[in-house]
Parts: sequence; structure tokens; C-alpha cells
Amino acid sequence: MRHNNIDNFAPLISLITGTFLFCFFVFVYLLIGDRLDSWFIEPPVASERQSRRSTFDDDDDDKVVNGIHVQTGLAYGEGFDIVRGTCTACHSAKLVTQNRATREGWRQMIRWMQETQGLWDLGDNEPIVLDYLAKYYAPKETGRRANIDVAEVEWFILNLD
Repeated sequence: MRHNNIDNFAPLISLITGTFLFCFFVFVYLLIGDRLDSWFIEPPVASERQSRRSTFDDDDDDKVVNGIHVQTGLAYGEGFDIVRGTCTACHSAKLVTQNRATREGWRQMIRWMQETQGLWDLGDNEPIVLDYLAKYYAPKETGRRANIDVAEVEWFILNLD
């Protein structure tokens, strides 16, 4: 009779054993799970180009060529570090270099970013940022095209015969 009572508890014992094993493996995974990947996944191998770049071109990130900071494409001048830190914290420097505005125009863009995009108060850095942007990214005077000198044009007569 006693044997039948043990048989009645067999599913419960299996459930408890399975739960214990599951919890044990989860605990072990939480302890060393991040190290298990290295057992099964081969580490990536840097290509020759990547290894050459990291060996020889470490200083390229801060290289300035013809007054332009190579990594960002921003003009290199007074206020550059503050502008780079402020502007590229949220977006690409390309967004700056593709725009042109007066000092007031840049101020309005900053206010718009503060009101709608979550830009923080620039505090004492705002005049530095505005000076930089107004100097290097002011509107370009393109004017209109040059007048055509009619006397210099070589005219062709269309013959419809």
C-alpha cells in the first residue's frame, strides 16, 4: 500500500526536480553567461585595412586639413571644441555644415531645438556657439549670375531651308 502512495507523488517529485534544475541553470547562466559566448563563438578577426588604420591612423580623428576638421567636417577655429561637443551630442555635424544662417537665424534654430527637440540650455556656451556658427556658416552671397555680354556671343543662324 505504501508503494502506491509514492507512485502518487512521482509527478510532483518530477516537477520539483525539474523546477530545481531549471532554477539552477538560470542561476549559473546569470553568473557566467556572458563568458559562455566565448566558448561557442569565434572572436571577429580585424581585416588588414582595419588593423592598418588602427595602427597608423590613430591621429586622423583630430586631423585638420585646409581648415576643416577631418572627422566631423566642421570648420576648425575658435569655438570648434564647444560646437563639436554641443552639436554632435545629438546629431551629425553634417546637419550643421549643410545649413547657413545669420547669427539670429542660428539663435532661432537653437531655440527651436530647445523647445521641440530637448536641447538643453547652453548657458555661457551659447554666445561661443553663435559666434562660431555666424562666422563659419553664415549665408553666402551668391548674387545673381553675371550678365551676358551680347557682343561676345557667337550667334548661330538656324537655316530651315
